[in-house]
Amino acid sequence: MADKKNLLLLFDHPTEPVFMDKGKKVTVFDVPDSFLTDRYRPISNEVQSRVGEKVEQRVPVREISIPDLRIPMSLGRDEQFSLFLPKHRRIAGRLIDIFMNMRSVDDLQSVAVYARDRVNPVLFNYALSVALLHRPDTQGLDLPSFSQTFPDRFIDSQVMRQLREESFVVQSGSRMPITIPRDYTASDLDPEHRLWYFREDLGINLHHWHWHLVYPFEATDRSIVAKDRRGELFYYMHQQVIARYNMERFSNNLSRVQPFNNLREPIAEGYFPKMDSLVASRAWPPRFENTRLSDLNREADQLNVEIGDLERWRDRIYEAIHQGFVMDERGTRIPLDEARGIDHLGNMIEASILSPNRVLYGDLHNNGHTFISYSHDPSNKHLESFGVMGDVSTAMRDPVFYKWHSYIDRIFQEHKSRLPAYTDTQLNYTGISITGIQVATNGGQANALSTFWQQSDVDLSRGFDFLPRGNVFARFSHLQHLPFTYTINVNNDGGAQRFGYCRIFMAPKNDERGQPMLMREQRLMMVELDKFVVSLNPGPNTIRRRSTESSVTIPFERTFRNLDANRPTTGSPEELEFNFCGCGWPNHMLIPKGLPEGLPCDLFVMISNYENDRVDQQLVGRCSDAASYCGVRDRLYPDRQSMGYPFDRLPRTGADRLVNFLTPNMSIVDVSIRHENRTVTRQTR
Repeated sequence: MADKKNLLLLFDHPTEPVFMDKGKKVTVFDVPDSFLTDRYRPISNEVQSRVGEKVEQRVPVREISIPDLRIPMSLGRDEQFSLFLPKHRRIAGRLIDIFMNMRSVDDLQSVAVYARDRVNPVLFNYALSVALLHRPDTQGLDLPSFSQTFPDRFIDSQVMRQLREESFVVQSGSRMPITIPRDYTASDLDPEHRLWYFREDLGINLHHWHWHLVYPFEATDRSIVAKDRRGELFYYMHQQVIARYNMERFSNNLSRVQPFNNLREPIAEGYFPKMDSLVASRAWPPRFENTRLSDLNREADQLNVEIGDLERWRDRIYEAIHQGFVMDERGTRIPLDEARGIDHLGNMIEASILSPNRVLYGDLHNNGHTFISYSHDPSNKHLESFGVMGDVSTAMRDPVFYKWHSYIDRIFQEHKSRLPAYTDTQLNYTGISITGIQVATNGGQANALSTFWQQSDVDLSRGFDFLPRGNVFARFSHLQHLPFTYTINVNNDGGAQRFGYCRIFMAPKNDERGQPMLMREQRLMMVELDKFVVSLNPGPNTIRRRSTESSVTIPFERTFRNLDANRPTTGSPEELEFNFCGCGWPNHMLIPKGLPEGLPCDLFVMISNYENDRVDQQLVGRCSDAASYCGVRDRLYPDRQSMGYPFDRLPRTGADRLVNFLTPNMSIVDVSIRHENRTVTRQTR
């Protein structure tokens, strides 16, 4: 019986042959000669004995009949892999199916070992990760961070060279972290570069990658894709990214991002990634300023799409929104109602296999990424691969990601604006009133949040191939905030204990011109900070909640898969959820940067009626601490209200400002976010 943990070794050193040693405990797979590639089969004894000199553990690999891998192998090992390309999604879906359909861990290990040296390394990582997350017999495994196995997706190529030198010259115990410079993609001459710390943050880009692992586009087993409210979650997670990005823009004296409304206009912003792809052995191509999109005709990618196709799909989606229904492939009308409309729309725009009608409504979101990512070489004349917008682990680095997703969000908001406004009855919780809110850091001034820079180390050794073994650390700078605590005073006028759902949001008070924001604008910038159940005794209640408990974020150790810190007990129910918990907004980015003089914000708290919001299910032992953006594994989304409630719809008549929107179970307090331009080094345990 194979040990399922050995499957994780297949993620190590992704471009080295599978028979090379892996893991901290030197381990080799005893690969049957028939599983070796043509290059190594004639000299199998020589190569396998050479790498086996210092072996501490051997993993026997059973020789089995291998499924047909022709489709997964149709993508070259040295090509770039993109989930946004229909051809690549089909290839990935086939490989996921193969891994999912293996009857046992033994058979999965055999076929994975065989496939590893024959299929594209990034495709292999993605498909095996999805399978391990979704197979019942492998769900407890701790997937390594994608940044550890493919560090080239996250750091400057000059740093990669320095890391190689350090690992080659210096013995493991004496190696020093190599610092990733802050300003390697642009200078301050580019105003957009002020947002480098957000767009190029390792944790944010890992969140985007891991979200797409948890919510894959395609698989024959529909249940892998068809998770509860998946389309709505696609909408909400990206809407929150745009809201957060705009708050960061305000924190850098920039206006809100302008949506990419006209697909035929040039893209003003350029982006030069300064990164190399280790798999493709090519630099990630840049996009120059004022680049225009062009029709795509790339035979190698099976792409022949025109800008007019995007415009037609957009117009059909808008038409469906205005009519109030979409047409499925059988011609049946599916209403875009208050309950499920946003979910259908999300599936349609994302264009997963859950789309009600891919032929009619097309593939708008994914093709937008593809058009932008190929804008430098739309006809493949120069044999260039896609830019960073073509990969889910790199797309958020590019300023145009936020223009594109602002455009996508405009479509969702068109639907939301047609829904009836929430009434007083739908918002109020009779007998419950909030009498006071305060937020404070330890020993700090009340209602003043503080941010600063922090340097942290991450071990990238699993992704360095053909080099001496041992830890290789990169040191990166990121935003951080002082931990804080909410204190909320609530009065329960009823005569019995009641339960409520506490919802906490924050948004800037003023717009770009310094004018107080109208409610219809401010609601789109409301960033969800937390959501949790509270018990309210009769009379006055005091609720205290720490920022580290947020339902949005995961801690540093889980973002970067530091499996020795904050690791659940072996065999515990929580261990099964540790992987899923890799999906979540990084805690160090919970609060926007703010300004040196302070960014004035409204902190909003609402206690809604839990009887109306509750979803009856057992969550004990379930990873639900980052449920707001990621849902809960194998469970329903733990809130019956629409995602973003109460700010997902236009306000009722008369509620022009946030203060006019409030009902007694809501309250706001002025909060200032101050940024200190100081850098501290994170203390590791």
